[in-house]
Amino acid sequence: MKKSHNIWLRAWYGDSRWIYCLLPLSWLFAIISSARKFVLTRFFQKKISVPVIIVGNISVGGTGKTPLLIAMAKYLQSQGHKPGVVSRGYGGKVEQYPYLLNEKTKASESGDEPLLIYRAAQCPVCVAPDRVAAALALVQEGCTHILSDDGLQHYQLGRAMEIAVVDGKRLFGNQQLLPVGPLREPCSRLKSVDLVVVNNLINHESLSEFHPVHAMKIQPKAWMHIASRKLMPLNDVFFKTPIHAVAGIGNPERFFKTLDDLSLNYYAHHFPDHYQFSEIDFENYHHDTVVMTEKDAVKCGEFPKSEWYSLVVDAHLSGHFWSDFQHKLDSKN
Repeated sequence: MKKSHNIWLRAWYGDSRWIYCLLPLSWLFAIISSARKFVLTRFFQKKISVPVIIVGNISVGGTGKTPLLIAMAKYLQSQGHKPGVVSRGYGGKVEQYPYLLNEKTKASESGDEPLLIYRAAQCPVCVAPDRVAAALALVQEGCTHILSDDGLQHYQLGRAMEIAVVDGKRLFGNQQLLPVGPLREPCSRLKSVDLVVVNNLINHESLSEFHPVHAMKIQPKAWMHIASRKLMPLNDVFFKTPIHAVAGIGNPERFFKTLDDLSLNYYAHHFPDHYQFSEIDFENYHHDTVVMTEKDAVKCGEFPKSEWYSLVVDAHLSGHFWSDFQHKLDSKN
């Protein structure tokens, strides 16, 4: 991981005092973001003919949005609906947008998270810098519900429901707006969303003012052999050593903690979020075992080696969450 990135994280989630020298920039950020929100929601917000459900967060970095979004897409499918997913497509580039993913799509075209969602949820996924255009493209594909991957602050896209995801361990750090803290919007924003989902909820008391709060647990499901995309039960895989664990995600420590829980001995390798891997990054590993996240695997799957595996995970939520979600959805129709 880049040293500069570590400095910011330690300042936001530790007790650094120097960061408060940047408070004037946070005040400016607050003024600009509030004005932007007012203008977009009042004059430029566009409603779509089908329900739009935003799955986002108020802080930078990984919170567990992608596994939740995949679980929601599968739930909607189980109810007889045809969900579609819109995404910014960060890290990807194509000649023309909106771009609908297909079986031949590469992560370099769509971005890593959209391709992961497309493969895991088996539903239409459309990427575009303009999320409204992407949503309209999915409506033309016959989608009955639109799920927005991130986009809580993309106010141009009208929404029927907002779901905010919070990292239960990190929470909100020093509770300051960028750049003094990790927040895109103040904590009070959570009072206006429909549901708050906390990944790895540890302390209910710290979130008591944002009820209802729903706990989510991301649990390992299987290993996937990256070259063949074959799934294998967790206990049926015996890796040859040494093992190199690679993570290019917003919160890599969560991945490494999961590997610890699986009693895996490994060398940890941190990379920046959305890192564009190439074969050069692995040239020192030779024929060693490499394990990585699903998000990293969709990029590294373009040049896989025989001993590369990704950890497949599932988002587990209570029946109470799904009943609340369905009730909120019904009330919006």
